[in-house]
Amino acid sequence: MISAAQVDATVTKLMKAAEVPGLGLAIINDGRVVYLKAYGYRDTATKQPLTPNSIFTAASLIKVAFGYLVMRLVDEKVLDLDKPIAQYLAKPLPEYDRYRDLAGDQRWKKITARMLLSHTAGFPNWRAFTHDRKLHIFFEPGTRFAYSGEGIDLLQMVVEEVTKKPLEQLMQDYVFQPLHMDQTSMMWQPRFEADFANGYDEYGRSLGPERRKRADAAGSMQTTTSDFAKFVQAVLACKGLSSHACAEMFRPQIAITSKHEFPSLENVSTDENRAIKLSYGLGWGLYWTPYGEAFFKEGHDEGWRNYTVCFPQKKSGIVIMTNSSNGEGIYKDLLEKLQRNTFTPIEWEGFTPYEKLPPRPPLKTHTVAHLDSKMLDRYAGQYTAEGMPGVLTVKRTGDHLSVQENDETPQELLAESEVDFFSTSSNDTCTFEVAGDGKVTGVVLHLEGRDVSIRKVK
Repeated sequence: MISAAQVDATVTKLMKAAEVPGLGLAIINDGRVVYLKAYGYRDTATKQPLTPNSIFTAASLIKVAFGYLVMRLVDEKVLDLDKPIAQYLAKPLPEYDRYRDLAGDQRWKKITARMLLSHTAGFPNWRAFTHDRKLHIFFEPGTRFAYSGEGIDLLQMVVEEVTKKPLEQLMQDYVFQPLHMDQTSMMWQPRFEADFANGYDEYGRSLGPERRKRADAAGSMQTTTSDFAKFVQAVLACKGLSSHACAEMFRPQIAITSKHEFPSLENVSTDENRAIKLSYGLGWGLYWTPYGEAFFKEGHDEGWRNYTVCFPQKKSGIVIMTNSSNGEGIYKDLLEKLQRNTFTPIEWEGFTPYEKLPPRPPLKTHTVAHLDSKMLDRYAGQYTAEGMPGVLTVKRTGDHLSVQENDETPQELLAESEVDFFSTSSNDTCTFEVAGDGKVTGVVLHLEGRDVSIRKVK
Protein backbone atom coordinates (compact mmCIF):
# COMPACT_ATOMS: atom_id res chain seq x y z
CA MET A 1 0.00 0.00 0.00
CA ILE A 2 1.12 3.55 -0.71
CA SER A 3 0.29 6.30 1.77
CA ALA A 4 -1.45 9.57 0.94
CA ALA A 5 1.75 11.43 1.82
CA GLN A 6 3.70 9.28 -0.66
CA VAL A 7 1.09 9.91 -3.35
CA ASP A 8 1.32 13.67 -2.77
CA ALA A 9 5.10 13.67 -2.80
CA THR A 10 5.25 11.61 -6.00
CA VAL A 11 2.73 13.72 -7.88
CA THR A 12 4.11 17.11 -6.88
CA LYS A 13 7.70 16.08 -7.65
CA LEU A 14 6.78 14.83 -11.13
CA MET A 15 4.60 17.86 -11.92
CA LYS A 16 7.45 20.21 -11.06
CA ALA A 17 10.01 18.23 -13.05
CA ALA A 18 7.82 17.98 -16.17
CA GLU A 19 6.32 21.50 -15.90
CA VAL A 20 2.71 20.37 -15.53
CA PRO A 21 0.62 23.20 -13.99
CA GLY A 22 -2.39 21.17 -12.84
CA LEU A 23 -3.33 17.53 -12.30
CA GLY A 24 -6.46 15.76 -11.09
CA LEU A 25 -6.05 12.26 -9.66
CA ALA A 26 -8.51 9.55 -8.70
CA ILE A 27 -7.55 6.10 -7.41
CA ILE A 28 -10.13 3.31 -7.26
CA ASN A 29 -9.68 0.19 -5.11
CA ASP A 30 -12.24 -2.58 -4.60
CA GLY A 31 -14.69 -0.63 -6.73
CA ARG A 32 -14.54 2.49 -4.53
CA VAL A 33 -12.89 5.87 -5.13
CA VAL A 34 -10.41 5.84 -2.25
CA TYR A 35 -8.35 8.84 -3.28
CA LEU A 36 -9.50 11.98 -5.08
CA LYS A 37 -7.34 15.08 -5.18
CA ALA A 38 -6.29 17.97 -7.39
CA TYR A 39 -2.81 19.46 -7.51
CA GLY A 40 -1.42 22.71 -8.83
CA TYR A 41 -3.30 25.42 -10.65
CA ARG A 42 -6.27 25.81 -12.93
CA ASP A 43 -4.96 29.28 -13.80
CA THR A 44 -1.25 29.94 -13.36
CA ALA A 45 -1.50 33.71 -13.82
CA THR A 46 -3.95 34.21 -10.95
CA LYS A 47 -2.71 31.18 -8.96
CA GLN A 48 -6.24 29.80 -8.71
CA PRO A 49 -5.93 26.23 -7.43
CA LEU A 50 -7.23 23.27 -9.38
CA THR A 51 -10.03 21.35 -7.67
CA PRO A 52 -11.52 17.88 -8.23
CA ASN A 53 -14.53 19.75 -9.65
CA SER A 54 -12.62 22.00 -12.07
CA ILE A 55 -13.85 21.60 -15.64
CA PHE A 56 -11.42 19.83 -17.96
CA THR A 57 -11.59 19.06 -21.65
CA ALA A 58 -11.78 15.27 -21.64
CA ALA A 59 -10.46 15.01 -25.23
CA SER A 60 -10.69 11.40 -26.40
CA LEU A 61 -11.82 10.10 -23.01
CA ILE A 62 -15.28 10.88 -24.38
CA LYS A 63 -14.95 7.94 -26.77
CA VAL A 64 -15.36 5.40 -23.97
CA ALA A 65 -18.32 7.30 -22.52
CA PHE A 66 -19.86 7.35 -25.99
CA GLY A 67 -19.10 3.63 -26.31
CA TYR A 68 -21.00 3.06 -23.05
CA LEU A 69 -23.99 4.92 -24.56
CA VAL A 70 -23.82 2.72 -27.66
CA MET A 71 -23.76 -0.44 -25.55
CA ARG A 72 -26.84 0.75 -23.65
CA LEU A 73 -28.60 1.23 -26.99
CA VAL A 74 -27.49 -2.26 -27.98
CA ASP A 75 -29.02 -3.61 -24.76
CA GLU A 76 -32.27 -1.86 -25.70
CA LYS A 77 -32.06 -3.37 -29.22
CA VAL A 78 -32.04 0.10 -30.73
CA LEU A 79 -28.73 -0.80 -32.38
CA ASP A 80 -27.18 -4.06 -33.54
CA LEU A 81 -23.38 -4.10 -33.46
CA ASP A 82 -23.15 -6.29 -36.55
CA LYS A 83 -25.84 -4.80 -38.76
CA PRO A 84 -24.25 -2.66 -41.51
CA ILE A 85 -24.78 1.01 -40.70
CA ALA A 86 -26.20 1.37 -44.24
CA GLN A 87 -29.38 -0.23 -42.92
CA TYR A 88 -29.81 2.56 -40.36
CA LEU A 89 -29.35 5.49 -42.73
CA ALA A 90 -32.08 7.30 -44.63
CA LYS A 91 -29.93 7.47 -47.76
CA PRO A 92 -26.63 6.06 -49.02
CA LEU A 93 -23.69 7.31 -46.97
CA PRO A 94 -21.98 9.17 -49.89
CA GLU A 95 -25.14 11.25 -50.32
CA TYR A 96 -24.47 12.94 -46.98
CA ASP A 97 -22.30 16.02 -47.58
CA ARG A 98 -19.60 14.99 -45.12
CA TYR A 99 -19.20 11.57 -46.76
CA ARG A 100 -19.38 12.36 -50.46
CA ASP A 101 -15.67 11.44 -50.76
CA LEU A 102 -16.70 7.77 -50.40
CA ALA A 103 -18.70 7.74 -53.63
CA GLY A 104 -17.33 4.97 -55.80
CA ASP A 105 -15.99 2.89 -52.91
CA GLN A 106 -18.65 0.32 -52.08
CA ARG A 107 -16.81 -0.88 -48.98
CA TRP A 108 -18.73 1.64 -46.88
CA LYS A 109 -21.66 -0.79 -47.11
CA LYS A 110 -19.70 -3.32 -45.01
CA ILE A 111 -19.06 -1.00 -42.07
CA THR A 112 -20.77 -1.85 -38.77
CA ALA A 113 -21.02 -0.23 -35.36
CA ARG A 114 -18.66 -2.92 -34.04
CA MET A 115 -16.00 -1.83 -36.55
CA LEU A 116 -16.44 1.84 -35.72
CA LEU A 117 -16.14 1.26 -31.95
CA SER A 118 -13.10 -1.00 -32.36
CA HIS A 119 -11.38 1.32 -34.86
CA THR A 120 -11.30 -1.27 -37.63
CA ALA A 121 -13.46 0.42 -40.30
CA GLY A 122 -10.48 1.50 -42.43
CA PHE A 123 -10.66 5.24 -41.82
CA PRO A 124 -7.79 7.61 -40.96
CA ASN A 125 -7.81 9.34 -37.60
CA TRP A 126 -8.81 12.57 -39.38
CA ARG A 127 -9.14 13.25 -43.09
CA ALA A 128 -7.27 16.55 -42.63
CA PHE A 129 -4.09 14.49 -42.13
CA THR A 130 -4.41 12.52 -45.39
CA HIS A 131 -2.51 13.33 -48.58
CA ASP A 132 -5.49 15.04 -50.24
CA ARG A 133 -7.46 15.99 -47.09
CA LYS A 134 -10.30 13.74 -48.25
CA LEU A 135 -11.95 10.80 -46.48
CA HIS A 136 -10.93 7.38 -47.77
CA ILE A 137 -11.29 3.77 -46.64
CA PHE A 138 -7.66 2.67 -46.50
CA PHE A 139 -8.11 -1.07 -45.92
CA GLU A 140 -10.78 -3.74 -45.95
CA PRO A 141 -13.18 -2.93 -43.08
CA GLY A 142 -12.74 -5.21 -40.09
CA THR A 143 -9.26 -6.48 -40.94
CA ARG A 144 -6.94 -4.37 -38.77
CA PHE A 145 -6.78 -1.64 -36.14
CA ALA A 146 -6.34 2.03 -37.05
CA TYR A 147 -7.49 4.57 -34.48
CA SER A 148 -10.09 6.86 -36.00
CA GLY A 149 -11.95 9.91 -34.76
CA GLU A 150 -13.67 9.91 -38.15
CA GLY A 151 -15.17 6.52 -37.35
CA ILE A 152 -16.53 7.71 -34.01
CA ASP A 153 -18.07 10.78 -35.64
CA LEU A 154 -19.76 8.55 -38.22
CA LEU A 155 -21.20 6.39 -35.46
CA GLN A 156 -22.48 9.55 -33.76
CA MET A 157 -24.36 10.42 -36.95
CA VAL A 158 -25.86 6.92 -37.08
CA VAL A 159 -26.90 7.04 -33.42
CA GLU A 160 -28.53 10.45 -33.79
CA GLU A 161 -30.35 9.36 -36.93
CA VAL A 162 -31.64 6.13 -35.38
CA THR A 163 -32.79 7.70 -32.10
CA LYS A 164 -33.90 11.04 -33.61
CA LYS A 165 -32.21 12.73 -30.65
CA PRO A 166 -29.09 14.93 -30.40
CA LEU A 167 -25.99 13.49 -28.77
CA GLU A 168 -26.05 15.85 -25.80
CA GLN A 169 -29.53 14.69 -24.82
CA LEU A 170 -28.59 11.02 -25.28
CA MET A 171 -25.45 11.35 -23.18
CA GLN A 172 -27.37 13.14 -20.43
CA ASP A 173 -30.18 10.58 -20.44
CA TYR A 174 -28.08 7.40 -20.67
CA VAL A 175 -24.75 8.34 -19.08
CA PHE A 176 -24.30 11.59 -17.20
CA GLN A 177 -27.54 11.79 -15.24
CA PRO A 178 -27.80 8.08 -14.28
CA LEU A 179 -24.19 8.15 -13.06
CA HIS A 180 -24.62 11.50 -11.25
CA MET A 181 -22.01 13.21 -13.42
CA ASP A 182 -23.55 16.57 -12.63
CA GLN A 183 -20.65 18.67 -13.91
CA THR A 184 -20.31 16.94 -17.28
CA SER A 185 -21.67 17.91 -20.68
CA MET A 186 -20.85 17.50 -24.35
CA MET A 187 -20.92 21.29 -24.69
CA TRP A 188 -19.84 24.26 -22.60
CA GLN A 189 -22.39 25.28 -19.99
CA PRO A 190 -22.71 28.64 -18.18
CA ARG A 191 -22.31 26.90 -14.82
CA PHE A 192 -18.79 25.84 -15.84
CA GLU A 193 -17.57 29.44 -15.62
CA ALA A 194 -17.33 29.18 -11.82
CA ASP A 195 -14.50 26.62 -11.81
CA PHE A 196 -12.71 25.74 -15.01
CA ALA A 197 -9.11 24.91 -15.91
CA ASN A 198 -7.14 26.62 -18.63
CA GLY A 199 -5.14 24.35 -20.92
CA TYR A 200 -1.41 25.05 -21.28
CA ASP A 201 1.01 24.20 -24.07
CA GLU A 202 4.55 22.77 -23.70
CA TYR A 203 5.93 26.23 -23.01
CA GLY A 204 3.36 27.04 -20.34
CA ARG A 205 1.35 29.41 -22.55
CA SER A 206 -2.32 29.51 -21.65
CA LEU A 207 -4.73 28.18 -24.28
CA GLY A 208 -7.77 28.93 -22.13
CA PRO A 209 -10.75 26.56 -21.76
CA GLU A 210 -12.53 24.91 -24.68
CA ARG A 211 -15.99 26.42 -24.77
CA ARG A 212 -17.41 23.89 -27.23
CA LYS A 213 -20.78 24.71 -28.80
CA ARG A 214 -21.30 21.42 -30.67
CA ALA A 215 -21.51 17.91 -29.27
CA ASP A 216 -18.76 15.75 -30.80
CA ALA A 217 -18.45 12.10 -29.79
CA ALA A 218 -14.76 12.17 -30.70
CA GLY A 219 -13.67 14.95 -28.36
CA SER A 220 -16.02 17.65 -27.04
CA MET A 221 -16.88 16.37 -23.53
CA GLN A 222 -16.27 18.77 -20.66
CA THR A 223 -15.96 16.99 -17.31
CA THR A 224 -14.17 16.93 -13.97
CA THR A 225 -11.83 14.50 -12.29
CA SER A 226 -14.58 13.70 -9.78
CA ASP A 227 -17.20 13.04 -12.46
CA PHE A 228 -14.99 10.94 -14.70
CA ALA A 229 -13.96 8.85 -11.70
CA LYS A 230 -17.68 8.12 -11.19
CA PHE A 231 -17.88 6.93 -14.79
CA VAL A 232 -14.87 4.63 -14.43
CA GLN A 233 -16.26 3.29 -11.16
CA ALA A 234 -19.55 2.52 -12.91
CA VAL A 235 -17.79 0.76 -15.79
CA LEU A 236 -15.83 -1.41 -13.35
CA ALA A 237 -19.16 -2.43 -11.81
CA CYS A 238 -20.87 -2.83 -15.23
CA LYS A 239 -23.51 -0.49 -13.88
CA GLY A 240 -26.35 0.12 -16.32
CA LEU A 241 -25.23 -2.61 -18.74
CA SER A 242 -26.25 -6.21 -19.15
CA SER A 243 -23.58 -8.79 -18.35
CA HIS A 244 -23.49 -9.68 -22.06
CA ALA A 245 -22.94 -6.06 -23.15
CA CYS A 246 -20.23 -5.59 -20.53
CA ALA A 247 -18.43 -8.77 -21.55
CA GLU A 248 -18.62 -7.79 -25.21
CA MET A 249 -17.19 -4.35 -24.48
CA PHE A 250 -14.09 -5.91 -22.96
CA ARG A 251 -13.74 -8.82 -25.38
CA PRO A 252 -10.82 -8.43 -27.82
CA GLN A 253 -12.27 -7.44 -31.18
CA ILE A 254 -8.92 -7.12 -32.96
CA ALA A 255 -5.33 -8.00 -32.07
CA ILE A 256 -2.95 -5.05 -32.40
CA THR A 257 0.37 -5.68 -34.10
CA SER A 258 1.24 -2.11 -35.11
CA LYS A 259 4.42 -0.65 -33.63
CA HIS A 260 2.71 2.63 -32.76
CA GLU A 261 -0.83 3.86 -32.26
CA PHE A 262 -0.03 7.03 -34.22
CA PRO A 263 0.22 7.85 -37.05
CA SER A 264 -2.84 5.61 -37.16
CA LEU A 265 -2.22 4.35 -40.72
CA GLU A 266 1.51 3.72 -40.27
CA ASN A 267 1.04 -0.08 -40.42
CA VAL A 268 4.52 -1.07 -39.23
CA SER A 269 4.20 -4.46 -37.54
CA THR A 270 5.95 -5.63 -34.39
CA ASP A 271 5.82 -8.51 -31.89
CA GLU A 272 6.74 -6.23 -28.99
CA ASN A 273 3.25 -6.25 -27.47
CA ARG A 274 2.41 -9.89 -28.12
CA ALA A 275 3.32 -10.86 -24.53
CA ILE A 276 0.64 -8.55 -23.12
CA LYS A 277 -1.86 -9.50 -25.85
CA LEU A 278 -2.46 -5.89 -26.81
CA SER A 279 -5.84 -5.57 -28.50
CA TYR A 280 -8.90 -3.38 -28.78
CA GLY A 281 -12.39 -3.96 -27.44
CA LEU A 282 -15.42 -1.75 -28.00
CA GLY A 283 -14.15 1.73 -27.20
CA TRP A 284 -11.38 0.52 -24.87
CA GLY A 285 -7.82 -0.63 -25.41
CA LEU A 286 -6.98 -3.96 -23.74
CA TYR A 287 -3.92 -5.84 -22.50
CA TRP A 288 -3.13 -8.64 -20.05
CA THR A 289 -0.93 -8.61 -16.92
CA PRO A 290 -0.31 -10.71 -13.79
CA TYR A 291 -3.17 -8.62 -12.32
CA GLY A 292 -5.46 -9.93 -15.05
CA GLU A 293 -7.00 -8.04 -17.94
CA ALA A 294 -6.53 -4.26 -18.13
CA PHE A 295 -8.62 -1.75 -20.06
CA PHE A 296 -7.36 1.74 -20.86
CA LYS A 297 -8.04 4.95 -22.72
CA GLU A 298 -6.08 8.10 -23.38
CA GLY A 299 -7.32 11.64 -24.02
CA HIS A 300 -5.01 13.89 -26.04
CA ASP A 301 -5.71 17.44 -27.14
CA GLU A 302 -3.58 20.56 -27.27
CA GLY A 303 -3.28 21.67 -23.65
CA TRP A 304 -5.00 18.56 -22.28
CA ARG A 305 -3.51 15.12 -21.54
CA ASN A 306 -5.68 12.56 -19.73
CA TYR A 307 -5.40 8.84 -19.02
CA THR A 308 -7.22 6.00 -17.31
CA VAL A 309 -6.36 2.33 -16.86
CA CYS A 310 -8.25 -0.25 -14.83
CA PHE A 311 -8.02 -3.89 -13.73
CA PRO A 312 -11.57 -5.28 -13.63
CA GLN A 313 -10.68 -8.47 -11.72
CA LYS A 314 -9.31 -6.36 -8.88
CA LYS A 315 -11.95 -3.62 -9.34
CA SER A 316 -9.11 -1.11 -9.29
CA GLY A 317 -8.14 1.78 -11.51
CA ILE A 318 -6.62 5.21 -11.85
CA VAL A 319 -7.74 8.45 -13.52
CA ILE A 320 -5.15 11.08 -14.43
CA MET A 321 -6.26 14.42 -15.87
CA THR A 322 -3.83 17.23 -16.68
CA ASN A 323 -4.26 20.70 -18.15
CA SER A 324 -0.92 20.58 -19.92
CA SER A 325 0.59 19.31 -23.16
CA ASN A 326 3.43 18.07 -20.93
CA GLY A 327 1.11 15.72 -19.04
CA GLU A 328 1.96 12.54 -20.96
CA GLY A 329 5.57 12.80 -19.84
CA ILE A 330 4.69 11.71 -16.30
CA TYR A 331 2.25 8.87 -17.05
CA LYS A 332 4.91 6.15 -16.85
CA ASP A 333 6.16 7.20 -13.40
CA LEU A 334 2.64 7.77 -12.06
CA LEU A 335 1.42 4.35 -13.18
CA GLU A 336 4.48 2.55 -11.87
CA LYS A 337 4.63 4.35 -8.53
CA LEU A 338 0.92 4.74 -7.74
CA GLN A 339 -0.56 1.66 -9.39
CA ARG A 340 2.47 -0.67 -9.60
CA ASN A 341 1.63 -0.95 -13.27
CA THR A 342 4.71 -1.62 -15.39
CA PHE A 343 2.75 -3.19 -18.24
CA THR A 344 1.00 -0.29 -19.98
CA PRO A 345 2.31 -0.07 -23.60
CA ILE A 346 3.81 3.38 -23.12
CA GLU A 347 5.91 3.29 -26.29
CA TRP A 348 3.02 2.08 -28.46
CA GLU A 349 0.86 4.92 -27.16
CA GLY A 350 3.64 7.45 -27.76
CA PHE A 351 4.09 8.57 -24.14
CA THR A 352 7.74 9.61 -23.95
CA PRO A 353 8.81 10.09 -20.31
CA TYR A 354 9.65 13.74 -19.61
CA GLU A 355 13.31 13.07 -18.85
CA LYS A 356 13.78 11.43 -22.27
CA LEU A 357 12.24 14.23 -24.31
CA PRO A 358 14.62 16.28 -26.47
CA PRO A 359 15.15 19.91 -25.42
CA ARG A 360 12.32 22.16 -26.52
CA PRO A 361 13.37 24.43 -29.36
CA PRO A 362 13.44 28.08 -28.35
CA LEU A 363 10.39 30.09 -29.25
CA LYS A 364 10.74 32.19 -32.38
CA THR A 365 11.08 35.89 -31.79
CA HIS A 366 8.53 38.01 -33.64
CA THR A 367 8.46 41.74 -34.29
CA VAL A 368 4.97 43.18 -34.05
CA ALA A 369 3.80 45.41 -36.89
CA HIS A 370 0.98 47.82 -36.11
CA LEU A 371 -1.74 47.82 -38.80
CA ASP A 372 -4.72 50.14 -38.88
CA SER A 373 -8.22 48.82 -38.34
CA LYS A 374 -9.18 49.22 -42.01
CA MET A 375 -6.39 46.89 -43.10
CA LEU A 376 -7.23 44.36 -40.37
CA ASP A 377 -10.92 44.43 -41.29
CA ARG A 378 -10.26 43.15 -44.79
CA TYR A 379 -8.95 39.85 -43.37
CA ALA A 380 -12.09 39.22 -41.32
CA GLY A 381 -14.36 36.46 -42.59
CA GLN A 382 -14.65 32.71 -42.92
CA TYR A 383 -12.12 30.41 -44.55
CA THR A 384 -12.34 26.74 -45.49
CA ALA A 385 -10.73 24.08 -47.70
CA GLU A 386 -11.64 20.81 -49.38
CA GLY A 387 -11.73 18.07 -46.76
CA MET A 388 -11.70 20.54 -43.89
CA PRO A 389 -14.58 19.98 -41.46
CA GLY A 390 -16.11 23.33 -40.66
CA VAL A 391 -14.47 26.73 -41.03
CA LEU A 392 -11.85 29.08 -39.67
CA THR A 393 -13.37 32.35 -38.55
CA VAL A 394 -11.11 35.41 -38.53
CA LYS A 395 -12.22 38.52 -36.64
CA ARG A 396 -10.72 41.88 -35.87
CA THR A 397 -10.50 42.31 -32.12
CA GLY A 398 -9.32 45.81 -31.33
CA ASP A 399 -5.84 46.27 -32.80
CA HIS A 400 -5.26 42.63 -33.74
CA LEU A 401 -6.96 39.58 -35.26
CA SER A 402 -8.32 36.42 -33.69
CA VAL A 403 -8.83 33.08 -35.41
CA GLN A 404 -11.19 30.31 -34.31
CA GLU A 405 -11.55 26.81 -35.76
CA ASN A 406 -15.22 25.84 -35.52
CA ASP A 407 -16.09 26.30 -31.83
CA GLU A 408 -12.64 25.77 -30.35
CA THR A 409 -10.86 28.42 -28.28
CA PRO A 410 -9.95 31.50 -30.38
CA GLN A 411 -6.26 32.29 -30.86
CA GLU A 412 -4.90 35.82 -30.91
CA LEU A 413 -3.04 36.76 -34.10
CA LEU A 414 -0.55 39.64 -34.19
CA ALA A 415 0.79 41.17 -37.39
CA GLU A 416 4.43 40.77 -38.37
CA SER A 417 3.90 42.46 -41.75
CA GLU A 418 0.90 43.54 -43.82
CA VAL A 419 0.13 39.88 -44.67
CA ASP A 420 2.10 37.79 -42.16
CA PHE A 421 0.67 37.02 -38.71
CA PHE A 422 1.68 34.86 -35.75
CA SER A 423 -0.22 33.21 -32.92
CA THR A 424 0.46 34.32 -29.37
CA SER A 425 -0.46 30.89 -27.95
CA SER A 426 1.25 28.50 -30.38
CA ASN A 427 4.09 28.31 -32.89
CA ASP A 428 1.66 28.65 -35.80
CA THR A 429 2.01 31.46 -38.32
CA CYS A 430 -0.01 32.37 -41.38
CA THR A 431 0.19 34.44 -44.54
CA PHE A 432 -2.90 36.03 -46.06
CA GLU A 433 -3.22 35.92 -49.84
CA VAL A 434 -4.23 39.20 -51.48
CA ALA A 435 -5.19 39.63 -55.14
CA GLY A 436 -4.06 42.54 -57.31
CA ASP A 437 -7.26 44.43 -56.60
CA GLY A 438 -6.62 44.23 -52.85
CA LYS A 439 -9.24 41.55 -52.23
CA VAL A 440 -8.27 38.86 -49.71
CA THR A 441 -8.69 35.44 -51.36
CA GLY A 442 -7.29 33.05 -48.81
CA VAL A 443 -4.69 32.28 -46.17
CA VAL A 444 -1.77 29.87 -45.96
CA LEU A 445 -1.36 28.28 -42.51
CA HIS A 446 2.21 27.38 -41.60
CA LEU A 447 1.78 24.45 -39.20
CA GLU A 448 4.81 22.56 -37.90
CA GLY A 449 6.53 22.31 -41.26
CA ARG A 450 3.29 21.98 -43.27
CA ASP A 451 1.71 24.69 -45.39
CA VAL A 452 -2.06 24.45 -45.69
CA SER A 453 -3.86 26.75 -48.12
CA ILE A 454 -7.48 27.61 -47.40
CA ARG A 455 -9.73 29.95 -49.32
CA LYS A 456 -11.88 32.80 -48.08
CA VAL A 457 -15.53 31.96 -48.58
CA LYS A 458 -17.34 34.77 -46.78
